[in-house]
Amino acid sequence: MKKHGKKFAAASAQIKVDRVYTIEEAIPLVQKVKYAKFDETVDLSLRLGVDPKHADQMVRGTVVLPHGLGRSKRVLVIAGGEKQKEATEAGADVVGGEELVDKIQGGFMDFDAVVATPDMMRAVGKLGKVLGPRGLMPNPKTGTVTVDIAKAVREIKAGKVEFRVDKTGIIHAPVGKLSFAADALVANALALVESIVKAKPAAAKGKYLKSVTLSSTMGPGVRIDTTNIDVVVKH
Repeated sequence: MKKHGKKFAAASAQIKVDRVYTIEEAIPLVQKVKYAKFDETVDLSLRLGVDPKHADQMVRGTVVLPHGLGRSKRVLVIAGGEKQKEATEAGADVVGGEELVDKIQGGFMDFDAVVATPDMMRAVGKLGKVLGPRGLMPNPKTGTVTVDIAKAVREIKAGKVEFRVDKTGIIHAPVGKLSFAADALVANALALVESIVKAKPAAAKGKYLKSVTLSSTMGPGVRIDTTNIDVVVKH
């Protein structure tokens, strides 16, 4: 059994294991108990009442966090002609056509997100085995296969987060950095949860948000009151 260090144990001791917290209570608490010497990412983990084995219960989508993620993603765009110019003007870091497909197949991976125009997907499809496992494959459902290249680039740069339920029914997603103001992290967290709630499949039965946990990269998890979230989100 894995043993945690003294610093983790000290942080955990400040969190009451026999209670659940509102997001407004949990975020200052996670900030208070931090012990790592770097600016940790704050994550939400949501266990959903869905069975991802069934296609009609898959939960995925995107949300542009109101306060971003604290860092600008490097965006690679695969497009042609005028769309390359639009991508460059919107702030894309790497822009090109089919030659980028060959470059990526050759080992180039200096980017955090990939956007492509529909006409390029025949070539981009070759990258499925490279980009798919990394969660970087362009997809119309997440807005990364689009003719509106400029909008897609700006949203990613602004803090767009993609979420997808894993095979165990859990979604893990970042909501910012510990150095953010508490109210900014609260707004980001609620925006993420609201988007996940809106993405609830019609086939999902019973309680949708089974459990929600907030944590920093190195810190202990804080259990969130899902009843409170349901009320906040609906209003």
